[in-house]
Amino acid sequence: MRSLLMATAISLAFSLFLTPVFLKVFRRIGWGQVIRTPDDIANPSHEAKRGTPTMGGVIFILGTIVGYFAGSLFGGTTPALSAILVLWLMVGFGVVGFIDDYMKVRSQRSLGLSGWRKVVGQLLVLVPFGIVALNFPNRLGQYPASGYVSLFRDIPWLNLFAFGAVLGWILYLIWVAVIGVATSNSVNLTDGLDGLAAGAGVFVVGAYSLIAFWQFKQSCVGSLLAQAGCYEVREPLNLATVAAAFAGGLVGFLWWNAPKAKVFMGDVGSMAIGGVVTAMAILTRTELLLFIIAGIFVISSGSVILQRLYFKVTRGKRLFLMSPFHHHLEMRGWAEVTIVVRLWIIAGLLAVSAVGLFYVDWLIQA
Repeated sequence: MRSLLMATAISLAFSLFLTPVFLKVFRRIGWGQVIRTPDDIANPSHEAKRGTPTMGGVIFILGTIVGYFAGSLFGGTTPALSAILVLWLMVGFGVVGFIDDYMKVRSQRSLGLSGWRKVVGQLLVLVPFGIVALNFPNRLGQYPASGYVSLFRDIPWLNLFAFGAVLGWILYLIWVAVIGVATSNSVNLTDGLDGLAAGAGVFVVGAYSLIAFWQFKQSCVGSLLAQAGCYEVREPLNLATVAAAFAGGLVGFLWWNAPKAKVFMGDVGSMAIGGVVTAMAILTRTELLLFIIAGIFVISSGSVILQRLYFKVTRGKRLFLMSPFHHHLEMRGWAEVTIVVRLWIIAGLLAVSAVGLFYVDWLIQA
C-alpha cells in the first residue's frame, strides 16, 4: 500500500512541477502543435491553438516510470514482470506516437504516419508483449496473462487454446492485437479537445488501479486455503501501483492541459494511455469489461465507425455533423469547456459502473 501511494505522489509531483521546465525545452526546439486549416476543423477558433507546445505525453510517461520505480524502492516492494509489461506497452506505443508527432512538427503539416504504418508500429510492440505475457511463469506457475477471454475473470468456455497450441497462439496474439490497436486508436480519436483524453484517462486508469488492488486483497496466493471468489492474477499489487502512478502523472499533466491548454499530449500521450489501458485489461483479466470502463473512448471510435457506415449506406448523408462525437457537439454550438466537463462526467460514471459490476461479481462468487 505504501509503494502505491508513494508512486502516485511522486508521479503526480513530477508532472505537476516539472511540466513548466519541459515546456521551455519544447518551445526552444520548436515542438509546436500543427492545426488543420479552418475549413477542415469543427471550430475555426482551434486555429488559435497553433504553436502550443505538443508531445506533452513525454512528461507523464517519464513521471510514471520515475514514480513506479521510486515508489517500489521506498515502499519496500520489488518491480515485477507484470508492471514492466505495462510500462513496455506505455513506452512502446508512446514511441509510435512520438514518431507520428515528430513527422507532423517537422513538416508543419497535420499528416504524420499513415494509418497502416501506425498499426504496424503498434503490432511491433504488441506481439512481444503478448509472447512474454504468456511465458515466464513465477515459482507458483502463474503467467502474467491468460489464454482465456475474460470479463471479471477468465471465462472457462472461452479458451483460446482449446483447439491446439499453434492455433491457440494465433488466436491469442490476434486477440491481444485487436484490443491494443482498437484501444490506442480510440484514445487517439478522443484527444481532440483540451483536457478531454487526459481527464477521461484518469478515470479509466484509476478504475483499473482499484480493480488490481482489490485483486491483491482477494488474491488466491498467500493463504493456506484459497477463498471462494479469489483471483489468480499475477502480481496485482504491482499492477495497481503502476496504474496509480500513471493516473497520478495524468492528474499532474491535466493541471496544464485543462482548457485553455498550455501543452498538448500529442499522439505520444494518447497512444501511451491506450497502451496502459490495454495492458491493464489483459493482465487483470478483464478484457471485455474494458468496453464499459473505457466507454468514453468507445463512444469516440464508435461515432467515427457509425459516421462512415451511415455515409456509405445512405450514399453521402451524415449521421453526425462531424465525427468523433465531441466535434459534432462543437458544431452544434457547445462550448469546449462544457463538452469536456460533461464527457468527463460520463467517463467517471462508466468507470464507476464497471468497478461496481466487478465488485458485484465478487459478491456473487464469494
